[in-house]
Amino acid sequence: MAPPLRLVLALHNHQPVGNFDGVFEQAFRESYQPFLDVLDDYPSIRIALHNSGCLTEWLAAHHPEYLDRVARLVAAGRVELIGGPWQEAILPMLPSRDRIGQVRAHTQWIERRLGAKVRGAWVPERVWEQSLASDLAIAGIEYVILDDFHFKNAGLTDDQLFNYYITEDDGHLLKVFPGSERLRYTIPFADPQQTIDHLAHMAHLHPGSVVVFGDDGEKFGTWPGTHEHVYTNGWLRRFLDALVANQSWLTLCTLADAVDNVSPAGKVYLPDSSYREMTEWALPAEQIVDYDRVSHEMEHDPRWPVLKRFVRGGFWRNFKVKYPESDEMYARMLAISRRLAAAAERRGLAPSSNGAPSYIPAPHVSPTLVGGSAADLLERARAELYRGQCNCAYWHGAFGGIYLPHLRNAVYQRLIAADTLLNLATGRTGNWVEAQAGDFNLDARQEVQLASDKLLALVAPSRGGQLYELDVRAIGLNLLATLTRRPEAYHRKVLAGQQAGSDVASIHDRVIFKQAGLDQRLQYDAYPRKSLLDHFYDPGATLEQVALGQAAEQGDFLEGVFEARVRRSPAVVQVHLQRDGVAGGQPLRVAKSITVEAGSSALEIVYAIEGLPPGQLVHFAVEFNFAGLPSGADDRYFFDAGNKQLGQLGSRLDLKDVADLGLADEWLGIRVGLHASRATNFWTFPIETVSQSEGGFELVHQSVVVLPHWYITADESGRWDVALTLSLDTSLAESRQPQRSTAVVAS
Repeated sequence: MAPPLRLVLALHNHQPVGNFDGVFEQAFRESYQPFLDVLDDYPSIRIALHNSGCLTEWLAAHHPEYLDRVARLVAAGRVELIGGPWQEAILPMLPSRDRIGQVRAHTQWIERRLGAKVRGAWVPERVWEQSLASDLAIAGIEYVILDDFHFKNAGLTDDQLFNYYITEDDGHLLKVFPGSERLRYTIPFADPQQTIDHLAHMAHLHPGSVVVFGDDGEKFGTWPGTHEHVYTNGWLRRFLDALVANQSWLTLCTLADAVDNVSPAGKVYLPDSSYREMTEWALPAEQIVDYDRVSHEMEHDPRWPVLKRFVRGGFWRNFKVKYPESDEMYARMLAISRRLAAAAERRGLAPSSNGAPSYIPAPHVSPTLVGGSAADLLERARAELYRGQCNCAYWHGAFGGIYLPHLRNAVYQRLIAADTLLNLATGRTGNWVEAQAGDFNLDARQEVQLASDKLLALVAPSRGGQLYELDVRAIGLNLLATLTRRPEAYHRKVLAGQQAGSDVASIHDRVIFKQAGLDQRLQYDAYPRKSLLDHFYDPGATLEQVALGQAAEQGDFLEGVFEARVRRSPAVVQVHLQRDGVAGGQPLRVAKSITVEAGSSALEIVYAIEGLPPGQLVHFAVEFNFAGLPSGADDRYFFDAGNKQLGQLGSRLDLKDVADLGLADEWLGIRVGLHASRATNFWTFPIETVSQSEGGFELVHQSVVVLPHWYITADESGRWDVALTLSLDTSLAESRQPQRSTAVVAS
């Protein structure tokens, strides 16, 4: 009798840092819990299970009974728990010390809480680079699951993908399993018999082989339409019944079983890759269009089955090029990681190659309210850094990813918390201020960082002197976690108005519109939506034209190079920026300075324009963008100097000859105020994107534009100036923190 085919069912459950509690709960009710409910009735079926650390922290706080249940299944030998990076980071994005530290942290938690021996790891989004093999092996990992696509990129054929292989880096060995792309699409979307027939064919051709299904657990209930399909309509029970009925030739096993009972097929070195769809999403938008067109043109060509093995898309790291906002998060994360490693090494608290916290504190504890030794503070900083490395906000494909403001905000919240904890751990307390120049965003040009006990501001002199990050430490908010509107390949579908026909199609195939008229809302930005952006408009330009991007720029200051000088004193730091340029055909000099004072939650900004032609009307505007302050709620609004509400934060306002405008977010507990030293006109309008997520195409609020502007008629000196104060009042949020913090710590 031929040896049976071994089938591994590996489920990956994950919700990202910063996702809403309601989304976690929905996934738990619709996917995680009901899957185990059904599995309980099939004692002969064994699975591999990976729960990300982000999800596990939430489960520990809200559904510890689920973790107890998993522990019992582990003890019964029915579930193998798979580790991986604790906070579901894309591993190539991390320095080696954090790769190893994240994996060890997850392993330690699983072994301590769930009593499981961890031998394998889930590689987030299956993003692979060969250097991972040594780091994973050093972290104690014996094997991982990738996609068969990786192996095909290495030159292997379909007939060679029914077992695991050995790979190596720097003398360290790692076993790699190819996950079946075909099974990813048939499970759970096709009739169970189709999967059984495919497996039977494989068992006939390759007796004794190993086939791996490794994919998201959310497709069993949380993806649109799947809960009814998988549970109400009984797909999962029919599938498991079919597996049990064919156990004469089909064995359900774990990855550990396969490694312990089957010899590897050989050695392989895998090129940099991820799952197939991810390589396509990483391409520039116009290249995705070409890729799709050529693929569809070739799919009926008899040469295509051979040719497509050699076709691949882009490289995951280029998401940081496609979305500069991702690169900004990455650069900030890397700087904090380096700072943490240096602080720990100076104190002999952790080798730079091992960053695993011995315990993971509960999330959402305000760093200003925690005490402890330097070692404890560094450990807490490391835990927050790891949370800030959670991958979902750093890229975009079929899921919302970087287009979801709450995910970007969550990354910055954790990174700001880590940075603040490092300040405490290194003895930086009380009121302080500092200024540094350096390449903070890894673009080979100098930026300026103004930091204090209250704020951190990053300025790019070579990019229009723009302010591109503004951190409010008290609430962990980067007010400039904005997103620029840009073309996406899927916008073709929005313009075509296509609509999907199947309720249980894979999310890669669904076309659903969550709002009407999205084709009318597509708009692209000519420049990054940051702050201190200097515009010269025609005097007749209107709010409507500016909001629609139809007002022509008459100056070259918006993204021009400014000279920068940094001034320092014990209590105050300042960057002075200056550029000689042209506006309306006239040579002008624009100078602006940004000042930060120790203990102050305000930026003092002064503009001066020289060389203005006397008697000629000039229309000058300074653009601010504020992210993290959503629209569409009555407790998020504009207000005037008398505290009168002027409308929700998505409102278009056209205010004339006023000195003050404020933005309030009572839920966050912050009030942002702009005060001008002279009579000012204010325009406001929202920045909204049309993006796709697993639920369909949707309109997402990204930031609020506040545009103070002036109609200047210069005197004979040709000079004009204005002082702006940007104040950030978090007293409401801070009044809530002790009660919130105590509750979190107690949990």
